[in-house]
Amino acid sequence: MKIDHMENKIDEMGDAHVSTSANNPLREDAFDLSNEEKIAIINEDVKNILQTLGMDLTDDSIKGTPQRVAKMFVNEIFGGLDPKRKPKASTFENKYKYGEMLVEKNITIYSTCEHHLLPIVGRAHVAYISKGSVIGLSKMNRIVDYFAKRPQVQERLTMQIVQELQRALGTQDVACVIDAKHLCVNSRGIRDIESSTVTSEFGGAFKENSVKREFLDYIKLETSF
Repeated sequence: MKIDHMENKIDEMGDAHVSTSANNPLREDAFDLSNEEKIAIINEDVKNILQTLGMDLTDDSIKGTPQRVAKMFVNEIFGGLDPKRKPKASTFENKYKYGEMLVEKNITIYSTCEHHLLPIVGRAHVAYISKGSVIGLSKMNRIVDYFAKRPQVQERLTMQIVQELQRALGTQDVACVIDAKHLCVNSRGIRDIESSTVTSEFGGAFKENSVKREFLDYIKLETSF
């Protein structure tokens, strides 16, 4: 009876973006196993999945797939779950007294939908107004990439990027807009290959309409070299 009820709840949820908090839902023992131990376990789990689907794991083309998938999960596409991989958000004194908005746009995002484990691919646009500290441009990209490399919900990802930059820079004046395609929508279900999802998070001064409009106008600018 409990299993039927759970299956009904999952069916009702469908493709809804359900996020319980701004933190990824991790168990307390999430890091008790080493990466090598996790890879070994996932390797066996992927083998079981493929065998259940009827695949012949003795075939040269597929026999290495479980190990490749296990390594990819732990070391690559879900590597952002490991706190040891969190980039150091080194900041510097704003000695040149730059007081205007700084915008880093078109940051490539590769993430994974936590509901179907299918890719999310898009662009992030991030901005802040210095309150005395500045951050290296590449660090902004690395922060985006770190939080993207998890099973994610786009709304949560947007919030995490802003909150991390707010902590690093010591200011609420941070904003992020993400425009991304979800393959759980594009390749299955409704199979709408044209639609994309836009999320935003505006902190501090960016809540003011004029500042928000300035940021949104900047990210519309075409960049070509």
